[in-house]
Amino acid sequence: MWTSRLLSNVNKAALQASSTMTRPGMTSILARHSSSSTSAISYKRSHPHKRHPALSSEYLYPAAPSAEEAVSNILYNTPPSGQGRTKQRHIFNCLVQNEPGVLSRVSGILAGRGFNIDSLVVAKTEVADLSRMTIVLKGESTTIEQARRQLEDLVPVWAVLDYTGFKVIQRELLLIKVSILGPEHVRAQMKSRSPSWHMVEEAEEEMSPSNALRQTYGHLKSLTELAKLFQGKVVDVSSDCAVIELSAKPDRIDSFIKLVKPFGILEAARSGMMAMPRSPIYDRHESEEEEEAQDSGSGVDATMLPPG
Repeated sequence: MWTSRLLSNVNKAALQASSTMTRPGMTSILARHSSSSTSAISYKRSHPHKRHPALSSEYLYPAAPSAEEAVSNILYNTPPSGQGRTKQRHIFNCLVQNEPGVLSRVSGILAGRGFNIDSLVVAKTEVADLSRMTIVLKGESTTIEQARRQLEDLVPVWAVLDYTGFKVIQRELLLIKVSILGPEHVRAQMKSRSPSWHMVEEAEEEMSPSNALRQTYGHLKSLTELAKLFQGKVVDVSSDCAVIELSAKPDRIDSFIKLVKPFGILEAARSGMMAMPRSPIYDRHESEEEEEAQDSGSGVDATMLPPG
């Protein structure tokens, strides 16, 4: 009796196990686990690799273009003359008499011809009666040459030199005042004319004094390192701003202004561009060789001539 009962219990357990194994949720789980090891193989069989055609010899070893094709390509990529012409920047160096009214007369001639002066710097030279005027403007070469000749016709003008196309040394001085409190306080700093201690107090109220002090001097350190990269220096520091001095080319001045703009620019002053041509370098050995070649002339050895 107990044997038959034991066998019946075992059969019931087997039936229950088989019924649980055939549930839909369990079936998907088992299928998911069982197909993990062979899913890659089945995917490869259902999606066979596409064989790409072999590269041709024309692709691996392209033929050299003919002269006609090369000339056509050059002519196609070369813009036609007279189209897309941009106004070239010209640098004038005017040597003028050091007397009143010269600047107004020079600028009046350029304004009468419709030129917009990008930069104009005037200063005395080592000679007491002579001043140097550096003018930067943009325009076409023909009209610029006419303006240069008209400037030379002025009585107090000694000479007008056009440095366009020459190797010149360009320098411009920049003094820029930048906020060290952060860009969110720039507008309030520009409106306030009194000492800006209240700006520091407001910044400390928004955050803890230590964090405000750390942020302020973090901005100052960043500005100092940025100025060193451009070979500039910090010439003045206050509680809320710093003044940076930079002498460089006009392009580098523009780049530096763009980089410090996120800090908040309070004030900026540029002196205008000054230019001086570079002096050529002469080699003594090359000059001696040229003199020897000139002394020897184009003499011909008589023994090398044909008979008669």
